[in-house]
Amino acid sequence: MCSANAPTPRRWDGTSNRFPRSRSLRVDADSPTRLVRSAQPGRCPDCGNRTDWHPRTDDDRPVGLHPQELPATAVPALSRWHVSSGIAHPAHDGTPWCRIPHTILCPARIAPTALTPQLTTLRRHLALHTRRLINNGTLTTPAAPPPRGRTEPCTPTRPIAHLLGLRYIASHPIGTIQCVAQTRQRNRCTRPVLDDQAPHGTWTLAPTTLDTHRPRPEEAMAVYDLTHLALAEQLRWRHQHCPRHAASSAADLALTEWEPFDPRLHHQHIHQRLPHGGRKQNHGA
Repeated sequence: MCSANAPTPRRWDGTSNRFPRSRSLRVDADSPTRLVRSAQPGRCPDCGNRTDWHPRTDDDRPVGLHPQELPATAVPALSRWHVSSGIAHPAHDGTPWCRIPHTILCPARIAPTALTPQLTTLRRHLALHTRRLINNGTLTTPAAPPPRGRTEPCTPTRPIAHLLGLRYIASHPIGTIQCVAQTRQRNRCTRPVLDDQAPHGTWTLAPTTLDTHRPRPEEAMAVYDLTHLALAEQLRWRHQHCPRHAASSAADLALTEWEPFDPRLHHQHIHQRLPHGGRKQNHGA
């Protein structure tokens, strides 16, 4: 004999009372990106304003876009972007709205000459927000360069690395570059890419451009050279994975923070002395 108060699998309106079993997110083999989410929110390291990072459609390099859409009529044609399936395309898709790169609006950079009044107003609002962050101590301004003649040790906060035949600039010191892979607890891995059990790079003085073989002292810069490592190890650094996730199929929870190095754009991060007093180092400093 059944009780009249026995639970029923359906609600009073006849809908099912059972919830579907939750499934973990997976990345398809033909996915253009290993990210679980389409966009990775972040903040500009120079001005502190919000930025959405999307992989590009041409070479999968991340591009920082302003988080809000803007009217296409207020954005120059060469600066219009659109996002489709999480991938950023440097073109207009014909809609009345578009996205714009954050570098055009960043108040820490030199303003382009051709800015519409709406973009000028938006850039002014971002500059005010940057000033509030500086006044509150949330954003620290870069320190002034030391006077000439002093031989203080160089400690690059945004080091330049040489791997896979290209130059990249990092967003953090070599020893604090964090792995972007997902752990079993579905969190971002907290291990650094630099590992004591794996081979390290070498700090060396190199020319600012790859087409110069014998740089003059004023043209040399400190570079973390990884080209002498095996190809698999260089790919691990490029993918920003710790040794445990080097051959793992786990998805990435963040975009890699490598940015192609440009001497004209990143001239303030060029250091002409090696870390720790100017001697070559075989570990990440």
